Amino acid sequence: MALVGAFFDVDRTLVACNTGRLFLRDLRRRGEISFLRALRAMGWMLKYHLSLIDLDAVAAKLAEQMRGWSEREFAERCKRWVEDEILPLLLPSALRQIEHHRQEGHLLAILSSSPMYVTRPIAETLGLDEVLSTQFEVADGAFTGRLIGPACFGKGKVHWAEDLVSRRSVDLDSSFFYTDSYSDLPMLERVGHGVVVNPDPRLKRTAKRRGWPVQNWQEVQA
Repeated sequence: MALVGAFFDVDRTLVACNTGRLFLRDLRRRGEISFLRALRAMGWMLKYHLSLIDLDAVAAKLAEQMRGWSEREFAERCKRWVEDEILPLLLPSALRQIEHHRQEGHLLAILSSSPMYVTRPIAETLGLDEVLSTQFEVADGAFTGRLIGPACFGKGKVHWAEDLVSRRSVDLDSSFFYTDSYSDLPMLERVGHGVVVNPDPRLKRTAKRRGWPVQNWQEVQA
């Protein structure tokens, strides 16, 4: 029997922020990235949010810049950063929705353009079943400068979701996907139940035309 999946984006869906922006801020605070490089990256993120950029090209550039880095050191650092900076920003409504799907017996998965080293610690904390995210190739413990498959962005999210179908017999036509971004339109169209959460203006207009439910998970935090 095929499984029903519940797929969750991360930025402004599971957490009340853009994780990439926080990571850049952390790099700047540590003096590990120049102001100009941080500013350029911020511009990329803005264009990504507005669906004005080819994230595959950006992800390929990022992978190239990471060539030779130790995977173990990078993974450990990301895990500490997620524990300190990201987990406190998990949205209560997101946690309730995850628990609802868990009670229904659905397969729970993160589906995010963020690197696996950011998304995996979140998934482990929440007890999710799968992590579908952008992956960097590793050889002999170091990054090679290449991606594994397409970046988990736009149509790339559909690619990785369908890869999961081949491994876990998930029925996407009966599955759910929660996201805030217009760039996720291909995946919203692929599942049977697309749910728009804390949407950007462009996605909000599209959801209204398509009849997709729109939910606000950005509760005021104490």
